[in-house]
Amino acid sequence: MGCSNGSSDDGGPAVVTEDDVHDDESGRSCQINGVEYQGQSTYYAADGSGACSFPATPDDLHVVALNAEDFVASAACGACIEVDGPDASVSARVVDRCPGCGAGDIDLSAEAFAQIATLEQGRVDVSWRFVPCPVEGVLKYHFKEGSNQWWTAVQVRNHRYPVASVEIKAGDGDYKMATRSGYNYFIVDEGGMGVGPYDFRVTDVMGNVVEDRGIAFSPDTLVDGQAQFPICEDGR
Repeated sequence: MGCSNGSSDDGGPAVVTEDDVHDDESGRSCQINGVEYQGQSTYYAADGSGACSFPATPDDLHVVALNAEDFVASAACGACIEVDGPDASVSARVVDRCPGCGAGDIDLSAEAFAQIATLEQGRVDVSWRFVPCPVEGVLKYHFKEGSNQWWTAVQVRNHRYPVASVEIKAGDGDYKMATRSGYNYFIVDEGGMGVGPYDFRVTDVMGNVVEDRGIAFSPDTLVDGQAQFPICEDGR
């Protein structure tokens, strides 16, 4: 999948989109990769935290841990999935990895599992797929505690689609491709990112690009960007 980079004439944030929406025979659209997964779901006492290094979200417990294969060393963090179970369907946000899950298996929060089956069932057959997250507002950036101008780790939050890559630029320098860690932070460790402010160029798995400029360095703080990945064509 190719990606396009772009910027606005006035130097403001730029959003570049690609028409890369998948439709399947059931009539669903806006699947992230067009893949329908089959497996089993269990449940656990989730609080929203986990291997993705997100904070606990007591007001949003429709979350899920993915099997290691589909977690892809944190690449699925922050993505949303739609799960079809015996009784109904539910959407959940990826926040953790499930070490004991086999290929296609998931571990839903108890709150999400209760929407598709009874807790007494414990383990049920499911099908699921990646879908856009119903986010509001702009991308947000969290600088990891301990970050500095020589070693900087930043996490992207509140993204509609899974993040594929992050490039970072300080001052008049060139963009540097950040490396994604297994704990879901993007790191520039060869000389760091400097003192800031920074420009971020974030690409999602659909090929959409958001450029956020002038992001101030603020360790262990959530900083708003200026744009969001565009919504897909069926409005979901």
